[in-house]
Amino acid sequence: MNCASPSPEFSFIVPLYQTRAGTQALLAAFRSLSIEESWELVLVDDGSMDDTFDQAKRHSLDFPAPVILVELARNFGEHAAVLEGCRHARGRFLVTLDDDLQNPVEEAVRLLRHLRESGAEVAYSRYAKKRHSLFRNLGSRVVNLAAAALIDKPSGLYLSSFRALHRDLVERITSYRGPYPYIDGLILGATQRITTLEVRHEARCQGTSGYTLKKLLRLALSVLFDFSIRPLRIASVLGLLLCAAGLLTLAAVLVETLLYGTRQVGWGSLMAMLAIFSGAHLLILGIIGEYVGRIFLIVSGKPQSLVRMCLEKRQGASGTV
Repeated sequence: MNCASPSPEFSFIVPLYQTRAGTQALLAAFRSLSIEESWELVLVDDGSMDDTFDQAKRHSLDFPAPVILVELARNFGEHAAVLEGCRHARGRFLVTLDDDLQNPVEEAVRLLRHLRESGAEVAYSRYAKKRHSLFRNLGSRVVNLAAAALIDKPSGLYLSSFRALHRDLVERITSYRGPYPYIDGLILGATQRITTLEVRHEARCQGTSGYTLKKLLRLALSVLFDFSIRPLRIASVLGLLLCAAGLLTLAAVLVETLLYGTRQVGWGSLMAMLAIFSGAHLLILGIIGEYVGRIFLIVSGKPQSLVRMCLEKRQGASGTV
């Protein structure tokens, strides 16, 4: 990509997935943006099965600012798409927002300016009133609770996908090439200079959220296993507790035998103990196996994302990478 032109002040990064119907409205919202800072728009098509990428190309003709269009070879997930967009963006300050216009463009500008004035490295949005679906809110709450327990998320911080980042922080987190990226885990591991800003959250203009139960579970597993070894420590503590319970049970049997002689052992209680111990062993093996499997995928070079095409459109010019 030809980067001879000056770097803009702001970069707006939007991952697209099955956004064919909403592409025109999305680009129209950015067309109406009038700010004194220089800016660019980075659109990343995350392996959409419709013609989202073609629609983005068509509606970005004669755009009032530079546009970078990135097409991924298949669907890699929102976090991988956003990281790929960060690698192509050139702005001093970057903001990531969804393609459904629930994050208004003018609020993204406020978030970027707040970050610039605060001197922090990342600015997270917080919503006075969230307009996500009940399922999406529940999934976000679960992920935030897991992050608080496992990766030392600051108390009271809501990890939103609507966030602004300083270029220095972006350079640090985009060096991560693991196959299961979790951007907020990377951010919290790379900086403590965090600020927040209350922003407006709009109702979804059309369609439904692309987050499914499978994707939310995958994200939760990334929080659990990719940025913390606490599950292994929990497994170790569980093993110690089971050993202690076994020793106490053995001591109780010995005392009972010494006091009352040999007595018939209850079949139900024996089977219950076997089920508990066996289940705990399988749980511990599963945790260890999950870590080993992820290590194998990293060592074998499973890609975080693969770019099929990158098209840069400047005012009056365009180029393909």
